[in-house]
Amino acid sequence: MNDGGEGPDSRDADRGSRGGCGRAASKRLATALTRRRLTIVGTVLVLVGLLVALRGIDLRTVVAEISSADPFVIGVAVAVYAASWPLRGRRYGDVLAAMGYQVGTVGPTLAVFVSQTANLAIPARAGDAVRAYVMRTRRDIPYAAGFASLAVERMFDLATIAALAGLATGWLALGGGTGPLEIVAAAGGARTALVAAAAVSTATVGVGIVVVTSARADHGLSAWLRTRADGRPRLAGALEAGLRFAGDVQIVARQPKAVAAIGVGSLVVWILDVLTAVLVLAALGSGLATWPLLAVGTLAVSVGNLAKVLPLSQGGVGLYEAAFTALVVGLTPIGASTALAAAIVDHALKNGVTLVGGGGAVASLGLSVSEATADGGDAGDRQAFRRA
Repeated sequence: MNDGGEGPDSRDADRGSRGGCGRAASKRLATALTRRRLTIVGTVLVLVGLLVALRGIDLRTVVAEISSADPFVIGVAVAVYAASWPLRGRRYGDVLAAMGYQVGTVGPTLAVFVSQTANLAIPARAGDAVRAYVMRTRRDIPYAAGFASLAVERMFDLATIAALAGLATGWLALGGGTGPLEIVAAAGGARTALVAAAAVSTATVGVGIVVVTSARADHGLSAWLRTRADGRPRLAGALEAGLRFAGDVQIVARQPKAVAAIGVGSLVVWILDVLTAVLVLAALGSGLATWPLLAVGTLAVSVGNLAKVLPLSQGGVGLYEAAFTALVVGLTPIGASTALAAAIVDHALKNGVTLVGGGGAVASLGLSVSEATADGGDAGDRQAFRRA
């Protein structure tokens, strides 16, 4: 006889109903919070934050500083940065060659151009998926190797930037005047940028040590993981994809000559990137002597690019300018308006060269960037490496 209370079946039904509603709500939230939407929101927030931080700067002065830049020196800066792109392609070719894929220089250069253009033009940094798609369809390179090669390239980028930042920090610390150590001891945007850059650099070194150590050690971890996943097809499939990815990365770590070649290539690429920014500062009349200008430019570019690692804004817009400006103002007598003008011109110049080159690469390959983004992204989301 039912005395008005709920029976077990009723309570189970209620719990099931609530669970279903919760899952539906979680699904709706996940759909709403896509990487693309988060990137757009992050970009807006970063730009608003940058405007608030720089509210004391007269924007008309910044525009005047940009207008006064020496066009000849800016032209040289454009040429220097453009010269780095074939070297980027060659380095990416070296990464793939270490994995057993001989692709030359032209193909990888076009792929790098397309992927970087996608990162600038499409929210959520879709360039990785685009590059993997291009190499899969144009060079028959499996998606696993495509994504692993990107991980290797990024690791070398971060390690090189961190090394350059360390060298510049040492140079400035020994040179007298306001140095990075004094900035860390003080408060402000420059300190935040330096601390964030140090954190990213430390994480990069840690990941590098783990990769190299695991590549040279026979610890039987793969066999143990396969045993744990035995009998669970979905988990086993995802595990195999992850192990193939890790294996491709470790192949490079086992080859000292390949590591040296990729490392030298990365160093040259980033030296040209730094030189571009130094030329921009010179074009705006920084007034600094050559060696201090090189040291400050190196540290500002390094910290600015390490700040861009945080996926908070489209193309790193705002993050780079904030870090670059804070470092230049904190380390030199250069005014905030000149420093911000240099950061804007430097970033715009580099993005402009990237977009022009990317447009040419897209036309040369007869590629639809949106299609490549969708197909490459689907491949990554499904972890379809084992099908490639």
